[in-house]
Amino acid sequence: MVARAASGAVPARGRLTRPKVLAAAIELADRQGLAALTMRRLATELGVEPMALYRYASGKDALLDGMVEAFYGEVLDQLGPVRAGDWRREVHRIAQVFCTVAAAHPAVFPLVVTRPLAIPISRRPAPMLHLNERMLDLLSQGGYDDHTTLRLYRSLVGWVLGYLLVEKRPVVDNPDEPDPLLRLGLHRLPVIEYPHLRELAPLLGDYDAPSELAGGLDLLLEQLPTAKPARRARRSRKAE
Repeated sequence: MVARAASGAVPARGRLTRPKVLAAAIELADRQGLAALTMRRLATELGVEPMALYRYASGKDALLDGMVEAFYGEVLDQLGPVRAGDWRREVHRIAQVFCTVAAAHPAVFPLVVTRPLAIPISRRPAPMLHLNERMLDLLSQGGYDDHTTLRLYRSLVGWVLGYLLVEKRPVVDNPDEPDPLLRLGLHRLPVIEYPHLRELAPLLGDYDAPSELAGGLDLLLEQLPTAKPARRARRSRKAE
């Protein structure tokens, strides 16, 4: 995390670098939300003139795309090298690390979901593409044909992103209320119209994020067809 001076600005130590600018942008967004992030405000945080930032980001959109790049870079840094062993276990580890980084940067995560949608695959940030390639290489170890491998990849990515979006929705109405029905405010819903929501209040109020993530991944992986023994992971690279 970028250290801040007492005034709230980050003093510029030495020359700026792209990683330093992106780290400061993420830190500012984490602290005050994306609405507070402007080129001028970021320059103040870094203790430089606004024009100094345009060498590293041509504008606000480029800065937001750079933050997505930095997010995926952090995921790769935390993952480290591929671990040998059960590829399913490695899928779980990647998902957990991704969710840990998303939890550390809640204001940045919506960008991770939305910004790549307008960018062709080949132009997406290199760290994102490296993680995509790593996942595809890992899944190919299951011995599935290309169609099944790609379908599984899309299902896993969709599950993890959807899980995070659901997890980050505010659900608690009154944090100090011990009764889950009251804590979630579901007692205000007529039981005749919303019997299931009211009945599920204890489970909705006792949400175990890591267990939900792992359970959803297991459900997806359990639905896989049996791979043909003759099919080998022709593109798979050995873990170091």
